[in-house]
Amino acid sequence: MLDIKWIRENPQALDAALAKRGAEPQAASLVALDEKRRAVIARLQDMQSRRNTASKEIGAAMAQKNMELAEKLKAEVATLKDAMPAAEQEERETSAALDDMLSRIPNIPHDDVPVGKDENDNIVARVVGEKPRWNHTAKEHFEIGEALGYMDFDRAAKLSGSRFTVLTSQLARLERALGQFMIDLHTGEHGYTEVSSPLMVRDEAMYGTGQLPKFSEDLFKTTDGRWLIPTAEVTLTNLVSAEILDQEKLPLRFTALTPSFRSEAGSAGRDTRGMLRQHQFWKCELVSITDQESSLEEHERMTACAEEVLKRLGLHFRTMTLCTGDMGFGARKTYDLEVWLPGQNTYREISSCSVCGDFQGRRMNARYRGKEDKATRFVHTLNGSGTAVGRCLIAVLENYLNEDGSVTIPDALLPYMGGLTKIEKA
Repeated sequence: MLDIKWIRENPQALDAALAKRGAEPQAASLVALDEKRRAVIARLQDMQSRRNTASKEIGAAMAQKNMELAEKLKAEVATLKDAMPAAEQEERETSAALDDMLSRIPNIPHDDVPVGKDENDNIVARVVGEKPRWNHTAKEHFEIGEALGYMDFDRAAKLSGSRFTVLTSQLARLERALGQFMIDLHTGEHGYTEVSSPLMVRDEAMYGTGQLPKFSEDLFKTTDGRWLIPTAEVTLTNLVSAEILDQEKLPLRFTALTPSFRSEAGSAGRDTRGMLRQHQFWKCELVSITDQESSLEEHERMTACAEEVLKRLGLHFRTMTLCTGDMGFGARKTYDLEVWLPGQNTYREISSCSVCGDFQGRRMNARYRGKEDKATRFVHTLNGSGTAVGRCLIAVLENYLNEDGSVTIPDALLPYMGGLTKIEKA
């Protein structure tokens, strides 16, 4: 959420930032609603002040036996008392309307983010590795998995419908190995603290990280009003909600390996074959909580941590700087890691690392205080995939496919595979 004070002082800057994102101007409406709210608050404060003053004047009039004045003042106090509930209700409604409007405004892009409309305007930051060179024909992951006999979409549909997958035997083991490898790398070498957190959260947690109220249709809701997490970013970031942290203890770095649940609203007809776009998938999430000065540096560090996963697995990928029109709602700057998939003959996103500034910190009311400071400031937050396990599985299958249809296990995963060096047909 953006600071309404900043918007009042910089209305043109807000509208210019929204224009970069392809959004309509909002500053005038926000400022008008805020002025209405401030006017209501001022009127209510005047009423409270006059009621207190008149109450004191009643006592003075009674002491002077000026009963006519005392009765007049009593009538005034009664009128004020009757009018105040309506003013208080108007203040609540106006404040709620302003908060709701603010909660739907996307974050302000950093100045160095390229301006563009969509993914076609993203910029390549770097390319790592090379595309595999084979004599045999590349295949898509679902062709490989089904031929091996360990990937079953029909049985998954029987259980749950479309956009689910059943993995068995060696592919189930490979999926588990990938997740364990990622979490071990980030905790053992990158300094992240592993967290086991709930998969269901309240409205407040989804609001804190920006999924609510704007993106409710992308989520799954339980019968008792909780939400299934679309990413562990929600729980890891909200660990510090409504807290005041010591600046000297920052940054905090958290990681979790969890299932993620997404309704995939609006994706009808896209990636319907295979595991690329699922309602349920495993992901290793990275979250950092920092002060204002170090968040951009932390963004580069987090992205490097995610890149290291792909480097260790020997996968060719490129890191993209997203343009303003392709960034997520809460991001100020985002790097996407796109892994090469030979079967599709294209790059596909496998990780997205974003710095959000104080956008989420303000929504969560999460703050920090320096050792010598009296005032507090909102924390800066960052999140990234380190990485998406299902898409990493896809990349391993397609990049390590052998001519005979078997799949070689990357060296980094061998300690997790119980002696297997190759996945072969059942």
